[in-house]
Amino acid sequence: MKFVSFRFAGRCHSGVLEGSRVLPLLDLQSGKPLSMQDAIERGLSVAKIGDFLDERRSVALDEIEVLPPIVHPQKIFCVGTNYESHLAETAREKATRPPLFLRTAETLVADGAPLLSPPESSMLDFEGEIAIIMGRPARRVPKEVALEYVFGYSCFNDASVRDWQRHTHQWTPGKNFDATGGFGPFLVTKDEVGPPEDLHLTTRLNGQIVQDAYGHQMIFSIAEIVEYITTFTTLRAGDVIATGTPGGVGAFRDPPLFMKAGDRIEVAISRVGLLSNPIMAG
Repeated sequence: MKFVSFRFAGRCHSGVLEGSRVLPLLDLQSGKPLSMQDAIERGLSVAKIGDFLDERRSVALDEIEVLPPIVHPQKIFCVGTNYESHLAETAREKATRPPLFLRTAETLVADGAPLLSPPESSMLDFEGEIAIIMGRPARRVPKEVALEYVFGYSCFNDASVRDWQRHTHQWTPGKNFDATGGFGPFLVTKDEVGPPEDLHLTTRLNGQIVQDAYGHQMIFSIAEIVEYITTFTTLRAGDVIATGTPGGVGAFRDPPLFMKAGDRIEVAISRVGLLSNPIMAG
């Protein structure tokens, strides 16, 4: 099942995608629209979808403004150097635990909206990634059951301002310029996606493939990532984890290949979707 967050007639909604139309998720008692995060927190599932839909209401997909699948996540964790190919091009040593950093909600950009290349840098780089969205609170979850806590998957572009990322040994500045994190277009439930290790991720810059990998090539699996994070903090419904990018990023090419105004970057994941964003000057 595919879900989409969107703006329609001046209000924010979420809904189920059915062909070219969207059925909004509602509080059926009040008739008020629910955000994707609110619906997940209330126990949204494929089995209980009827508790959130009034099937007499629908809107055409081409009449809505698509938003990031989770508009304001409480937490956005990102995993660094989580593919052997990316680890090799960075010449870093392999970590014994998932290297983590945080993004803010203000960095998120929906499918079709522009990623902003900031005037402070000419080194805006692409990082196509598989994102997971949590379905319920999780604390100290062993990896053997970790995927039971995942609601679904989406496409993510952890675009990075490389020179700002390297100002210190902390990556935070280069990962948190406003409007640099592409996310979407859909949230696809795990039953429809299947085993995450089978997912095929490709990133294309102006139509040319620049990254190509499978989920099974991750150094730390999604289950291991969830286990590690929930050891030190509680993950809540709607929290987002971007699970790392494969090799091929622009900073380590010869010559380097950075995104610039007028470019288009696409992140495609099998059975999940296609995230497409133009690049504009910020």
